Formats: sequence, C-alpha cells, structure tokens
Amino acid sequence: MKIVLLLIQLLCISFVQAQCPNWSPLRAGHEISALSAQVSAWDTAYWQNGVSEIGDELYDQIRSRLAFWQRCFQYSAAGSDAIQARPGKHWHPVAHTGVKKLSDMAAVARWMSGKTALWVQPKVDGVAITLVYQDGKPARLLSRGDGLQGEDWSDRIPFLAGLPQRTEGVLANAVLQGELFLQAGEPGHVQQRDGSLNARSYVAGAMMRKVPGLHLSRIGLFIWAWPDGPQELSRQFSVLSDAGFTLTSGWSQPVASVTDVAHWRDTWFRSPLPFATDGIIIRAEHAAPAEHWRPGENSWLVAWKYPPEQQIAEVKRIDFTVGRTGKVTAVATLHPVQIDDKQVKKVSLGSVRRWLEWDIAPGDQVVISLAGQGIPRLDDVLWRVAERIKPEPPDSTHFHALSCFSPLAEHCQEQFLARLNGLAQPQALGLKGIGPGRWRVLTEHHQFEHIFSWLQLDEGALARTPGISAAHASYLWQQFTLARQQPFARWVKALGVPLPERHFRAFADTHWEQVTQRTQADWQRFAGIGPGRAKEIVRVVHSPEVSHLAGWLGEEGIAGFLQGGF
Repeated sequence: MKIVLLLIQLLCISFVQAQCPNWSPLRAGHEISALSAQVSAWDTAYWQNGVSEIGDELYDQIRSRLAFWQRCFQYSAAGSDAIQARPGKHWHPVAHTGVKKLSDMAAVARWMSGKTALWVQPKVDGVAITLVYQDGKPARLLSRGDGLQGEDWSDRIPFLAGLPQRTEGVLANAVLQGELFLQAGEPGHVQQRDGSLNARSYVAGAMMRKVPGLHLSRIGLFIWAWPDGPQELSRQFSVLSDAGFTLTSGWSQPVASVTDVAHWRDTWFRSPLPFATDGIIIRAEHAAPAEHWRPGENSWLVAWKYPPEQQIAEVKRIDFTVGRTGKVTAVATLHPVQIDDKQVKKVSLGSVRRWLEWDIAPGDQVVISLAGQGIPRLDDVLWRVAERIKPEPPDSTHFHALSCFSPLAEHCQEQFLARLNGLAQPQALGLKGIGPGRWRVLTEHHQFEHIFSWLQLDEGALARTPGISAAHASYLWQQFTLARQQPFARWVKALGVPLPERHFRAFADTHWEQVTQRTQADWQRFAGIGPGRAKEIVRVVHSPEVSHLAGWLGEEGIAGFLQGGF
C-alpha cells in the first residue's frame, strides 16, 4: 500500500512539474541562455580542470530542468541529462548507447511487459569507459565522451588496480564497456546512509589529472556491457568472473517481475556495496548487434534511479508569516518535489533579513533536503532567474512580544491567531480538537477582543458557529472548561511570559503577584537565564497588555489570578 501511495504522489508531482513556465518568448530566451551558459561553465570546470563546482545529483537535475525549458519553448536541447564530457578525438570501437531512465515502478512494469530473461544490477555511480583488450592485454582505455568519441586514457591503465592485466580465450581480444568507480572502504558504501559523496566527480578529476599516479589506485571497474560477448548474460558474467572481473557476476541478479526488481533496488539501497550507486539497471539478454549501437538508441536496458537526498525545486512565490512572539518569517512556496517519502511544498527561509541575504525570488531554483524529523531545509540557491520580482515584506516594527494580544489592532490578525494556536498546544493549555482554521472562524464569528475571549463561550454559542457541529461544540466546550483547571504555570505560559520551558515544568509560583514581585536580579538567579532574558521577562510581566489580561483572568475565576489570593 505504501508503494502505491508513493506512486500516486510521484505521478501528481510529475504532472505539476510538467507545466511549462509562464514566460514570454523574450523572457524564456533570456532565462534559457543564462542557464545554458552556467551549465557550460560547470562543464568546462569539470572536464577541462577536473573541478566539480556542483554535486553530481544536482547537476543531473538542473540539466534536466534546462532540457525541459528548451522543450517548452522549442529551443534545441543541449545533450543528455548526464554530465557532458568533451567528445574527444578517439572513436569507440562500439558506441555507448546510454540508458533511458524510468521514473517509477509503474514505468518499470510497462517496460518489462513481454520481456524475458531479465537481469538487475546496481547502477554504479562513476565514469563510463571503453576498455579494449588485444592479444590478452589491456590496450586502450577511452572515456565515454559523447558516446561516439572519447578521450584516450590508456596511459592510466597500469595504475588501475581493478583491471586484469591478462585475459585468455574469447576475452583475449574484446571490447568491454563499464564504469570506473571510487572503491568504498570497509564495511562498504550504504547508499541510504552515505549518499553519493560526489564519487563520480572524484573519479573524473583523478582520471583527468595530467600526470597519472597512485591516486588512481582507489579506482575500481565494473563491467556492464560486453557488446560482442555471448548472448546469454549468465554466460557473459561467468566468463568475465573467470577473467578477474568478479563484480559483474557478484552484483547481477535474475528477475521475473517488477516486485523482484523493487526488492533488489531496496536491498542494495540499504546494504553495504563496494561502490556508490544512484539506482539500478534492468537489462534484457537480447541486445542489438554491436555494429548497430548508437548514442541514445537502445531498447534492452533501462535505469530506475534512487530519489536523491537533495532536490532542486522551483520557487512559486514568497510569503511572510508572523509568529506568536511577533517574529516575521519568510516562507517559499515551491513546485512540489519528492524527497524520500515526503512531498515538499514549502520551506522556511528564516527571518526577513535572512531572506534578503539568500536573495530568493519566484522562479529561482533552490536546493532542498530534509533535516531532523523530516523538516524541509533550504541548502542553497542553485540558480537565480534573470527577471527578479520580489514581494514587499511586512513592516517588522508592527510586531513584537507585546503586539497583537487583540485582533482588533491593525495588521494583527496573523499574530493573534498564532498566539491562540500557541496557547492551545500541549505544553500550554492543551486544548484538543482546535487548530488555526477553527480559531479563525471563532475569532471572526464571535468577535474576540483578546486571546482569552473563548473562555466566555458556552456550548450553545459554539454550536451556533458556522462549520461546528453540535457534537464538536460539546467537545470544544469541555476542552475550554478543562482549561480552567490547568496549573497556574500553564496560564503564565499562555500569557506569553518568555520563561524557558524547563523552568515552567518546575515552576513553584502559585499566584500572579509572586510573578510580578520578582526583579530582574531575581529572575537571573534561575539557571540559564541571563540579563537579557531576565529583562525581557520583567518587561512582559509588567506591560499594560499582560497586566490587563492577568486581571481579566482573575475576574473569570482562574486560580492564581484572583485579587488578594496570595
């Protein structure tokens, strides 16, 4: 069931992301040209200087985004969605076809339909090469390049420990294709835990150094294609293993159903492997003859990639929220992205000052990951659109720790609702069955004057509130009644006194007069309360707003606030 729900989410997200930007042709030209130039700069740094200025997964995503924009506005697409190598000057004996990437389990099932003799392998995250054996010796090593021509890396062969130096029989003269990868140390690389670690970038940088050396000893080789080898893959794997290419047979499994494929994908994602991976490869035995291989043309293998730890998301708009204490927070609403099993639609950008430092506008491409407890986190701004239209933030001088105890003041609706939502939390008055939407309805329908006006609502008044049934009205009235019995410390917290949570849990005061009689020096005697916090506590406790509410609670009979009760 979880897989089905995740599939539905992915399909919905794919539909949303498939909508082209609402740009004029002129703006589309500017944006596409600018992003194309940036991608070209990344390519140059990577392939000519061996410097990775962007992570592998993010590069793949932003290049796919560029290709999507180009299709939207009928621009000529720039290459594949993989890292682009220089074409090089050396022809491959057999072209590299590349691999089509499938988005989900349903697409894999459709591709598998009607096919037999299928195998699944890890999609090793490295750099693709051609390895040529002549007379039993490794003679040529070519980078993939554009699939037809690549760079000659043959002088690196003696330094690559994973290459058998002698082969016999059918492998004495053979063309092999595979992946150079960064070998994982013990106990192995767990993709779920370790991520990609930019392993591909390490390999590319190491191979492109002008002087080969011991840095290449950490690089291994996974053979994934023997174009002229035996038709039966099991036979290929056996011969390769006997020759010293043991990884291929060790990490290839026969599959008969999409459930089998999903099993191995999940198993390899969570298990130690000798290399980083970014998904799995499903291949059929019946490949086209080697002389017919062309870049981008194959029907006998596909990839099903893992969801990346980070996703690139496009900013739809910037909103601002006002919290209980008056803090203004910028929030980016995103075109939805899927990270692990969570659909991310919004991410906090922090304070208005922090948002200005980030320099984020609608249309920007931002990098999102999940922090602790699955909370979306902004990691970076990968690309900023050329046309920058930003909203005007609210005036922060309107909001502070003592503003908006009433909804009647100008600009106060949002902070007032945040105060109500805060006092309902379990660590405050513990009001169950009521959230921001319900508070909004109660506030507007019953014309609240302050944050405790709900104490005067009886069951009948609640039942007359639009959208609240008689049963729910009875439940809310019980919650409001029970709140009157909450300990005094909970009411002090509901008033917004900025005492740290641990002190509320050990709060010994039983009456408001005890609270008001404490000086700044008295508060500083509490562990962990410094001069600044102590001064703020005194300011809040003696403010006209809080003093008025404390008196009102006494009139309502709330224990600890009654006049002369101390």
